[in-house]
Amino acid sequence: MVFVALLSCSSGDDGGDNKPDETQLKIVINAEVVGTTTQLPNGNGGGLVKFNISPNNATSYKIVFGDGETIETTTGVFTHTYTSSGTKTYEVQVTAFNGIKYFNATKSIIVYVATTEIWGDEFDVDGAPNSNKWGYDLGAGGWGNNEPQYYTNRTDNAIVQGGVLKIITKKENYLGSSYTSARLLSKGKFSFKYGKVEFRAKMPSGGGTWPALWMLGDNIDTASWPACGEIDVMEHLGNQMNKIYGTLHYPGHSGATGDGSTTIISNAATEFHLYSVDWRADYIKFYVDNQLFKTFTNSASTPFNDKFFLIINCAIGGNFGGAIDTNFVSSTFEIDYVRVYN
Repeated sequence: MVFVALLSCSSGDDGGDNKPDETQLKIVINAEVVGTTTQLPNGNGGGLVKFNISPNNATSYKIVFGDGETIETTTGVFTHTYTSSGTKTYEVQVTAFNGIKYFNATKSIIVYVATTEIWGDEFDVDGAPNSNKWGYDLGAGGWGNNEPQYYTNRTDNAIVQGGVLKIITKKENYLGSSYTSARLLSKGKFSFKYGKVEFRAKMPSGGGTWPALWMLGDNIDTASWPACGEIDVMEHLGNQMNKIYGTLHYPGHSGATGDGSTTIISNAATEFHLYSVDWRADYIKFYVDNQLFKTFTNSASTPFNDKFFLIINCAIGGNFGGAIDTNFVSSTFEIDYVRVYN
């Protein structure tokens, strides 16, 4: 199916004998949604759209696809893949420059994108976590949170057994710290922009435990926290059993002033629950067991419009974890799977 838009305008106002040739002002957007049939009027679910902009002899083109993506190119022939699942309408905006003036056109297109899993880990191979998917943060102190644990890469603290990832927090003396645990991350191995993330997990117990399922901006090495953005899909405190936190951290809303909400569930430490985030260009929604408990309005002014990577960890004590039970010996944070969908 081919969609065509015709619009004339210019950045200036010419009159009299200097009026340019009107044909130079006409920008046409041809957009073909791949896989369109009578049964699938908005495409086959792949999200691929072929564009052909005419005239195709402009000096340069700027295209705003309506999904948060923009390109600048010297050719009027290109493709774009929409990734947000569902049937959605996008307004495509094209600006062409002919070396003297800018000319604009817009066109609404409807694209169907099937929901597909783009990455995940089922934790179905016993042993150390899959090194193709996970690395480790190592060290003590909790990166400013005053936590007493030392994060290791030992299977004593992170191991896959019986179809689940186990993050084991222990009371033990290790390299000057009094507790050990693990913090796994997909940085450098997998990151993504927009989509739905699902974790199925069972919380540890014990006063002071602080398990978290979260994400950080892929640009953290150049845009330090909180400028890189942080999306906490789930946090839980052993001192506040069954209270689930969903929080966003970004400039003006970091640390204790994070933008968050909470919800109360049952049996967080004895049953598996589904913790998920639906992250789009215009919103971020937090769920537990598919029940919505927080909606954040996303916009171009936030850092939540670039790639993020995943983190799984369990801290203990510190600024947020609070007092550690004097009888604490060890606890286990279990993750059945993590799945990321387009």
